[in-house]
Amino acid sequence: MAVMDKGSEAELLEAARAARSHAYAPYSHFAVGAAVRTGSGRVFTGVNVENAAYPAGICAERVAAAAAIAAGERELVTCAVVGPNGKPCPPCGICRQFLAEFNEQMTLLLEDGEGGMIRRTLSDLLPGSFGSSHLQ
Repeated sequence: MAVMDKGSEAELLEAARAARSHAYAPYSHFAVGAAVRTGSGRVFTGVNVENAAYPAGICAERVAAAAAIAAGERELVTCAVVGPNGKPCPPCGICRQFLAEFNEQMTLLLEDGEGGMIRRTLSDLLPGSFGSSHLQ
């Protein structure tokens, strides 16, 4: 987990790209890096970590978010995700639900496959997410 100060969206995407080199993906060879910016401006990175017992693995987005939470951060503002070959790599369903716990309107940054960036909100990718209000 790397922690950095405030920066641009491009820098957040670059942090995810740099983290990707540390992914542990010996089975799928699909290395992913993520970087989460918090409301205080701190940035936490994560990578996917696979396991021979496939369900025991964890995605980069949840690793980065969990690092932020472990550091006492609760407001997750932006999440950049970088996969292989610069192609878009949106969070999986489990990661979308996990991230929604902390900010349904979080900005997601993805590479577009042409050297640019795609911006989405988490609620665009996970409309009507299950949340704490459903438990009451």
